[in-house]
Amino acid sequence: MRIHSNSPASSRLRAQRTLAKAQSRPSWVSLALITLVLLATTGLLGWFGYEDFAGALSFAGRITGAILIAVAFTTLLGAVAVADHWLWHSFPYSGLVALIGTFAALLTNLVVLAAILNNGDSWFFKALFSLLTAGSAWAVFAVFRTSVVIPAPKRVAATLIVTTAIAVANFGYQNLYQPSQHEAQPVIELTVGNPMTNPDNKVFSVPVDIKMENLGDAAFYVLSSEFHAMGERVPLSPQDRSRQQWRADSEKWVNYEASNPVSRREMHQPGQLVSAQPWMPYGRWIYHKATFSARVVVQLPMDTPYDQLTFYASAHLARKDLSSLQHLTFNGYTWDKAQVPAWVKTHKDFDSIVYKSRIGENNSIDGITRMPRYMTVYWQFGQHGVNLIETISTADGKDESQEVVENRYGVRQVDTGPVERTLWDIKNRR
Repeated sequence: MRIHSNSPASSRLRAQRTLAKAQSRPSWVSLALITLVLLATTGLLGWFGYEDFAGALSFAGRITGAILIAVAFTTLLGAVAVADHWLWHSFPYSGLVALIGTFAALLTNLVVLAAILNNGDSWFFKALFSLLTAGSAWAVFAVFRTSVVIPAPKRVAATLIVTTAIAVANFGYQNLYQPSQHEAQPVIELTVGNPMTNPDNKVFSVPVDIKMENLGDAAFYVLSSEFHAMGERVPLSPQDRSRQQWRADSEKWVNYEASNPVSRREMHQPGQLVSAQPWMPYGRWIYHKATFSARVVVQLPMDTPYDQLTFYASAHLARKDLSSLQHLTFNGYTWDKAQVPAWVKTHKDFDSIVYKSRIGENNSIDGITRMPRYMTVYWQFGQHGVNLIETISTADGKDESQEVVENRYGVRQVDTGPVERTLWDIKNRR
């Protein structure tokens, strides 16, 4: 039986369709909440994206910034499309654009939330992105329940899958793959030249050439450097030494500074610090494939009691693509007015020169959602050697673990030595 368009049955059918269509649309409250979620997502992602695109420390970070800006633009279009889909109906595919915008917001908010939960300190941003993630998930469901026209479902699905894969791959590359890579570190070469005597034959000088070469792809920021020479007495035993003496020498290897070769006749005694100094300016950059060279001269009297000199050189560096140092400056001395934590004050023999700097994160999300960190470098010296020690801590004095210092912020220690030079030929010139 055919129902005429002006019949009561036809009118009831049109009314039912209109009612069903109206019921499938979100309410005004839902519309306002969806728009609020999309606009908030647009603002935050645009902020993060601009900061990364303009100032990320690595190329991957700049790409992340560009992606975040593109997603922010997509969510902004989604907010406009939601309003058109609900109010004006001027664009036939506004429902599809709204669906894509809400899905992009959900995916990106979820990835950002994972990053904040993994690295962030701010409970405000953790709560905020938890709400935005839940809100965008609900927005996807609410928009999908409306009468959304999808002209090519397979193509749209493929686009969403590819977008998801790109976002997950980018997140995994920065947070999983990059930290696990072992880069080529700089190397230090130390060459001891021929000793020279002064005209009155009372003093001799030993020139030492130090060269650092950066073989890796990343630039390094110089935190501090040290060169030191140890004077050692090595008398000869008139007869072979006993097994107990060999064992005693071997047991000293636990302490690197006191380790010496096991010898039948040589009797190595604890070395004493003869000379110590930085050999490279702190705060400078060692760029990709760049080298830095310096010469240090050690002077001693001809009647020195030492039988050999042992040389060491080291440098502490920070990778440019993992952290940024903002004006590493001299802060004072541990024994005079330097701002040092309690554990340093309890060590009365911890005599050090102190340098400090604010350290920046390598991406905007961590830079905004983490508490400020500060780098402290200690140039410690004593009777038996020189040490470089660095700590990274929050403003309230909580220190990061050594694993975080090395893996997250890219702090590296490069050293060489011991390089030994016997002095018997010099002493025989007297």
